[in-house]
Amino acid sequence: MARVSIQTEDFDLAAEVSALRAGDAGVGAVASFIGTVRDRSDGSGVSAMELEHYPGMTERAIEQMIDAAFARFDIRGARVVHRVGPLLPQDQIVLVAVSSAHRGQAFQACEFLMDYLKTQAPFWKKESTPEGARWVDARVADDAALARWGIAAGNAG
Repeated sequence: MARVSIQTEDFDLAAEVSALRAGDAGVGAVASFIGTVRDRSDGSGVSAMELEHYPGMTERAIEQMIDAAFARFDIRGARVVHRVGPLLPQDQIVLVAVSSAHRGQAFQACEFLMDYLKTQAPFWKKESTPEGARWVDARVADDAALARWGIAAGNAG
């Protein structure tokens, strides 16, 4: 099973976790996170979102993030699925799932990967609002979340 998938189609949490755990009797914990499209952002209504990426470059960047998680945490497996293209409120955008022998390492690695994805993955988001379309910039809070892992992002302005 590939560790990273960038796709337009939706994903199924149960199927993804089942594949992550398959054949590994040492797994004692699986932590997962699913991000979804909200109907509001920065005080404005959001009717749709479009995500763009650079094929190949995006997958390599996320693979490097997963390698970093394996170096930092005692995990057995990791899976990241990120959707691109047009999305609507309540659609699933991203899945991060991590397996480990113990829950603490699974939780930490899952949170680390999500913090890393929010700031370092080469995705571009455009929101459709009543005021018109706008590109979404990195947020200071996202950079701060990554900084607690000792990684400087410096994306937010």
